Amino acid sequence: MSNADIRGRFVWHELMTTDIKAAGAFYPKVTAWRTQAWDKDPSYTLWVGAKGPFGGIRALPDAARAAGSHWLPYIGTPDVDATVQTAQRLGGRVTMGATDIPDTGRMAVLADPQGAAFALFAAPPGSQAGSGSSSGSPEFSWHELTTTDAEAALRFYGELFGWTEVGKHDMGPMGVYHLVGMQGAPSIGMYKAAPDKPMPTQWMSYAHVTDVDKSANAAKAAGGKLVHGPMEVPGGTWIAHLIDPQGAVFAVHADKRVSAAAPAAQPAKSAAPKSPAAPPAAKPAPPTVKAPSTPTAGTAPTTSASAPPAKPKPAPSVSAAPTVSAPSATKAPPAAKPAVKKAPAKAAAKKVAKKKAPAKKAGKKKAAAKKRPQRKSKSAAKKAARRSSTKRKTAKKRAKKTSRRRSSAGGFAVAKRFAVKQADSLLKRLRGKKHR
Repeated sequence: MSNADIRGRFVWHELMTTDIKAAGAFYPKVTAWRTQAWDKDPSYTLWVGAKGPFGGIRALPDAARAAGSHWLPYIGTPDVDATVQTAQRLGGRVTMGATDIPDTGRMAVLADPQGAAFALFAAPPGSQAGSGSSSGSPEFSWHELTTTDAEAALRFYGELFGWTEVGKHDMGPMGVYHLVGMQGAPSIGMYKAAPDKPMPTQWMSYAHVTDVDKSANAAKAAGGKLVHGPMEVPGGTWIAHLIDPQGAVFAVHADKRVSAAAPAAQPAKSAAPKSPAAPPAAKPAPPTVKAPSTPTAGTAPTTSASAPPAKPKPAPSVSAAPTVSAPSATKAPPAAKPAVKKAPAKAAAKKVAKKKAPAKKAGKKKAAAKKRPQRKSKSAAKKAARRSSTKRKTAKKRAKKTSRRRSSAGGFAVAKRFAVKQADSLLKRLRGKKHR
């Protein structure tokens, strides 16, 4: 790849930080990178990947302390001075003018019209810096610009580097996510920050990793902060947005999810669990991209290339934990000690029985409590039936007595009449005998 071919490509990534040593220890825990001193200047630390250096660490200048620690992407150009002049004409601001790097190239640091910082780099004439294979694992697989005016930013970078809009993705209330790249291959995302959720105007670089969950958890364990994710984006790739311990924003990007989230075991609670808080709104995520070219060994910055991805869409943030493997089973004790094994088993059985006894009693009490109303209703019905039966019997007895009295009274009258008749007949007979 000639020097002219690096125009518009991200060729170097430099971390401007407040603590070089701490940053150099943090990122190798999150990624597969390592650090080494630059042979031309031992005070400058290089980021080294599988195929050589691809970036560096620099102490944050006093003039940039207000911006805080941040990543500074370098974009290739065949002529740094001409590109600086074009940027100024388009409304860009020069932070550091064009400067030669001995035996390496020429650079400058700018800010676009909306305030996002970036750097320019051009290799020396005749240099093969930036050449490399398009295969292999990339160190950075996507770049994203958060800005206050995406359309204006697209015009600025388009004229400066020849970038064009490849596609758009409607994110609803969050606006439009612009897919940008060269020769129809998107490798860059641009979007306008929502007014209700303002974000700093800046470039964010996505480091390519093999396991997004492992990297996100390693970052948290090393003192970093997980902002969003891990989350899936269209095409099946996974990302997470992070902040390193010194405050620099970056992201990790994996082609697939290696380990799913494994929730930690928690003791059961008697009370109902509280409803979880709503997850934070997801930032737009990069689409699926193929690996850009990795840098060649050496001190000069290298170029990267990318292939077309699927369109991105915002995804809810879902924190994930690494998969925890089950502990290995312990060996059984020797057969000569059965009593040792049985005794705990019996004790455990007794404990279980003791625990079950209160539960059974409680169950019986509940059942009895449920049956009490039914028993009460049955006993009340029986008492009412007995009372009605007693009343009926009493009424019958009274009726019999009344009928007996009546019958006895009638018989006495008949007997009386019969006796009177007998007496009259007897008197008549006696009188007749006297007359005779």
